[in-house]
Amino acid sequence: MKGADKNKSIGIFDSGFGGLDILKTITKKLPDYNYIYLGDTARTPYGTRSSEVVYEFTKQAINFLFESNCEIIILACNTASSDALKKIQQEYLPKYYPDKRVLGVLIPTVEEAITKTNNNKIGVIATEGTIRSESFKKELLKLNPKIKALQKSCPLLVPIVEAGEQNSNFTETILLKYLEPLIEQNIDTLILGCTHYGILERKIKKIVGKRIVVLSEAKIIPKKLEIYLKKHSDIEEKLGKNKKRVFYSTDLTDKFTRLGSKFFGSEIKAKKIILK
Repeated sequence: MKGADKNKSIGIFDSGFGGLDILKTITKKLPDYNYIYLGDTARTPYGTRSSEVVYEFTKQAINFLFESNCEIIILACNTASSDALKKIQQEYLPKYYPDKRVLGVLIPTVEEAITKTNNNKIGVIATEGTIRSESFKKELLKLNPKIKALQKSCPLLVPIVEAGEQNSNFTETILLKYLEPLIEQNIDTLILGCTHYGILERKIKKIVGKRIVVLSEAKIIPKKLEIYLKKHSDIEEKLGKNKKRVFYSTDLTDKFTRLGSKFFGSEIKAKKIILK
């Protein structure tokens, strides 16, 4: 294998900077690899957009990341994982990038939820687009037809996190409004079906109580990625291990740098790009 082939990166894509929470935990678990993060902050949120638009935006993102020397891409955006991933894997990659891989965050989270529930009542909170697609519900039922998936769209949560208002007083009021119907239906497991929601995990746990297991993708994906790379040595061998971290944003603002650094856990310096 040529030396140049061993310097590929792992790409992480999200509609905003919620995915930085996932990147943070991945780099803690797998610190040696090179990573490229792309946040489509100019067009966030994706949750209110049509499936067709989400697919087009996601294609543009993976094109950019593959052209930036990524070997494998994780769609940290649940809306993209719900509305675009299957079509990208089955139609787009075979045609344009047959040797590359694009993975989502939805199925690993569903697999984890199945192992945690005792009463088969699993709650899902996510964006309008993710809930509309019923992707979580479909995947849960595939693994266990007895599962009762109780879903709730939470359209205000992404804007709250993107605005850096997660610690404001009204955030708990809004969370309570979204979570109470699920608590009343006796769920014992709750999936945080949007990367942004991991930022609100403590507040959510406080509201739902200890009886309900809260699953954040930022705690699930790193281990799943580690297992995947061990199983796919052909991909793992191409990945550079220089601990490089590169950040791109489609709308580079002081807010992205400030809040992104907070979510990532250390200072980030992003470059602005245009997706097309």
